[in-house]
Amino acid sequence: MNERAAYVALALTPGIGGARLANLLAACESASGALAAPLAFLGSVPGMSSAAASAVRGCSAADGERVLEEADAAGIVTLLPADAGFPASLQQIPDAPGLLFALGQIGLLQQPAVALVGSRDHTAYGAQVCAMIGGGAARAGLVVVSGMARGLDAVAHSSALDAGGASIGVLGNGLGVIYPAANRVLYERMSSEGLLLTEFPPGERPHAGSFPRRNRLISALARVTVVVEAAHGSGALITAGTALDQGRDVMAVPGPITSRTSGGTNALIRDGAHPLLELNDLFQFYSEAAPAATPPARPPERLLPPDLDPAERALAQLLEAGARQLDALAIAANRSVGDVLSLLVSLEIQGLVERKPGNVFGRVERG
Repeated sequence: MNERAAYVALALTPGIGGARLANLLAACESASGALAAPLAFLGSVPGMSSAAASAVRGCSAADGERVLEEADAAGIVTLLPADAGFPASLQQIPDAPGLLFALGQIGLLQQPAVALVGSRDHTAYGAQVCAMIGGGAARAGLVVVSGMARGLDAVAHSSALDAGGASIGVLGNGLGVIYPAANRVLYERMSSEGLLLTEFPPGERPHAGSFPRRNRLISALARVTVVVEAAHGSGALITAGTALDQGRDVMAVPGPITSRTSGGTNALIRDGAHPLLELNDLFQFYSEAAPAATPPARPPERLLPPDLDPAERALAQLLEAGARQLDALAIAANRSVGDVLSLLVSLEIQGLVERKPGNVFGRVERG
């Protein structure tokens, strides 16, 4: 336990990244040895700055013990690279994480996964496609990985869980911090039905550099990264970039050339990313996937009145991919639960939507 606590303290020391951590362990033979080493010796370790050496001298195994105790009390599993449950895919990337904190079904880290990312400010088309991919991948036995952000990340997680499948949410902050606050329901659902994962200690708030660091873990956990909708400069494109740096495959969903949110995805396809036009395009990369038979999707406009309110139309289109629980639908629509419920009531009155047990809503089937 003392060596484990010493390792955690060392890995969480400010200024000690993966390379410095590896050099310290090699030079000192153990984490405990590094914490006990004289300042002059620490300064002589390759790659160590004087500030980093001073930071190491300022921490102790007791710091690691506190983190381990806090995590254990919250039901959080702390994973070190030497632990059997630590994903091998994360040990093989540049700047590999020194440790991980996990809450939920930890066994998901050993299953085949696909990363599904996209814009926070998405269109109804983006939400519909994301739900189709997330649900279809989950039904085929793949774990859907995304970043727990609002927008299409939330749609990816919700659609996988709604399909009875599994999902991993990679956080840019410590467990126990719900960011964004609007994802509280999703956070609670993911911690019980899926898995939340982070390299930041419990309670740590997000900061400017934490989300790009999170993105490299999203792509590293997955064999393929799929970008649904992303404008130029979007964080989803950063994840695509880390996937390519890690030797992973990238797929992108094409969109209208006049759509800002499809600008980045269309550019990815132009520059060599695999286009995703149907689920079978994705399953070509997963021989172990067992795709469920699904009926062909109907054009969403076919059964919608031409004079339908735009907000109601967007909500009805979200339900084309299948029935959704109220909270998940609110996340996908980027609206409050109250607003969504009002729109659903109106759609019910018009005979376009029906309410099912458990606050689940779906489109009314018509011949």
